[in-house]
Amino acid sequence: MVEERMGDCWSHTKDQFDNLEKHTQWGIEFVEKYTKFVKERSEIETNYAKQIRNLSKKYQPKKNSREEEESKYTFCRAFLTTLNELNDYAGQHEVIAENLTSQIILELSRYLQDLKTERKSHFHDGRKAQQHIESSWKQLEACKRRFERDCKEADRAQQYFEKMDADINVTKADVEKARQQAQMRHQMAADSKGEYSSYLQKFNQEQNDHYFTIIPTIFQKLQDMEERRIERIGLCMKTFADVDRQVLPIVGKCLDGMTKAAESIEPKTDSKQVVESYKSGFEPPGDVEFEDYGQAMKRAASETSLSNTREGKEKPPGKTKPKLWPFIKNKNKITLNSHVRNLIEGSGPEDFSHLPPEQRRKKLQGKIDELNKDIQKEMDQRDALTKMKDVYVKNPQMGDPASVDPRLSEIAQTIEKLQSEVQKFEGWLAEVEERMPSKSDTHRRSGIYETQNNTTVSNNCAQDRESPDGSYTEEQTSETQVKANTHPIPTTTTPEFDDEFDDEETLPTIGTCKALYPFEGHNEGTISVAEGELLYVIEEDKGDGWTRVRRNEDEEGYVPTSYVEVFLETNAKGAMTYI
Repeated sequence: MVEERMGDCWSHTKDQFDNLEKHTQWGIEFVEKYTKFVKERSEIETNYAKQIRNLSKKYQPKKNSREEEESKYTFCRAFLTTLNELNDYAGQHEVIAENLTSQIILELSRYLQDLKTERKSHFHDGRKAQQHIESSWKQLEACKRRFERDCKEADRAQQYFEKMDADINVTKADVEKARQQAQMRHQMAADSKGEYSSYLQKFNQEQNDHYFTIIPTIFQKLQDMEERRIERIGLCMKTFADVDRQVLPIVGKCLDGMTKAAESIEPKTDSKQVVESYKSGFEPPGDVEFEDYGQAMKRAASETSLSNTREGKEKPPGKTKPKLWPFIKNKNKITLNSHVRNLIEGSGPEDFSHLPPEQRRKKLQGKIDELNKDIQKEMDQRDALTKMKDVYVKNPQMGDPASVDPRLSEIAQTIEKLQSEVQKFEGWLAEVEERMPSKSDTHRRSGIYETQNNTTVSNNCAQDRESPDGSYTEEQTSETQVKANTHPIPTTTTPEFDDEFDDEETLPTIGTCKALYPFEGHNEGTISVAEGELLYVIEEDKGDGWTRVRRNEDEEGYVPTSYVEVFLETNAKGAMTYI
């Protein structure tokens, strides 16, 4: 190397032009590699955020009736909160990807273009300076060779002149000619010497400028460029970390939200909610009396019905067919009654008669509240239109008052329709509340008789009634639906139950009845009757809406109480007659 050591300056590597060119090219390639690295990291964050969002969306509750049930439980609400927080968490990863792209990738891409242009310019100047000094060196060499040639020619011409001058046989003219030739050669050598000396000084100056001014300046620019490149890489690496650090507070809030949601889970509250959701309102069956088959015995009234046990004690003597609990054991397998199944599936008629009393009451109350909200919304809209009409009346230029009338009329009809719906559901709610087990026995019985009388008058067209599992046609009255669902007869065939029924003794009659409407008994435990048919009553209505009748010795079963006119014997129920 031809430099002096004067510090850590690239000018000291002026003879390493090619190596510096390779080094700066490697620096540019490193920036490109780092840009590619950040770009791939950004793509990973974007894909991760997308997958997290899809995961959150996949497990979001579906828009169906089940969602309302799930929202009652604290663990379901906590899971929903976790999904929402996870969705926000995914959004922060999208922010990371966006910031990496805008603050690093795009910036480095623009910087790379400027860096390549600047490097190209500097090395172009360096090559140009090198070419100039090399050209000057060649010219110096040419001057040097010419000076050397002229000196040799001058020496030969001088030697020839001296030889000619010493030879006595050579004429004076030849000697003069040789002398002139020698002088000319000496003059040419002197001129070449002067030219060489002058060009040598010029070259030395240019070489000095080249190695101590031009090249150091170019290399200094390259050094500054390289230092800026390294500094920019350092800033990008710092930004790379800061981008993550900036979202940490929000990510922390998301995680805190998940933790808070998990801590809000209350097992006891959820277990109580299960009771509230599936409480049927039925009373548990009474004790089963001991029946001694070893001696003649009286058939005692069964008190295993779902109705009030005190009411069962007033029944006339005689064995009655036990009515089963909503859960029936059949060969060690528990099956659900249709009304419980409908409760779970969320299907059923408009008045929710497929539900047990307690659940039906809740559904009806919820429906009433919903209708009242709709009515309030319509009334608010009506008030707003009324005010608008008043403005139009006072300021006709703003609009025609008559243009509001059609909409007001439409809203009035809607309100009237909604109020009618509210009255209908309130009627059903009142019927349910009258028959809730919490009511007194007398109150419940009187309510049943009163409603039965109303049903007889209004239910002139009841057709195609089915079994006491609550699955009646649309023409059934709410009274019958309440009774049928308050004490349904299971549709599941139970062999043990059938055997007991077949083997039991014939129950005594306690009165007669007349069928007011036809009834097709399709399910187990029911009997079909024709309109006007006379039948024997062997077990009266216990408040569940069903009366047990007999046609002959082999045919007996349950029929809806509202379908028959019952005449009890005097000794059976104080000569009470009801419809």
